[in-house]
Amino acid sequence: MKPILSKAQLDYTRAKNMFENRAKILEKEIAAKRALQEITQELMEELVLFTGFHDAYNDLVIAENALIEWSHATIKHEKSYRENRGAIDAMYENVNASPEKRQELIQLSMKIR
Repeated sequence: MKPILSKAQLDYTRAKNMFENRAKILEKEIAAKRALQEITQELMEELVLFTGFHDAYNDLVIAENALIEWSHATIKHEKSYRENRGAIDAMYENVNASPEKRQELIQLSMKIR
């Protein structure tokens, strides 16, 4: 039986899949262009926009932020949150301190049911 996911979790999953799909398309376009010409910054910018990679990235960041906010609001109802409020709030406040911490919090947010 499939787990029931929140709207924030579903939105994140969709945005992540779209980003990964756009990244594959971008990689193929770069490979095709590289065979014909040198990849310049201007060409790379064109490809990023043409493939929709830029928009997919922005959508992913928005979905990640919404997921993090949702998980923080959801976890506040747990007993463990009340017992460790300071540490948990500090973790959420410093979510952007490093990409690794942010990714770890996103992975934990996807496990909330």
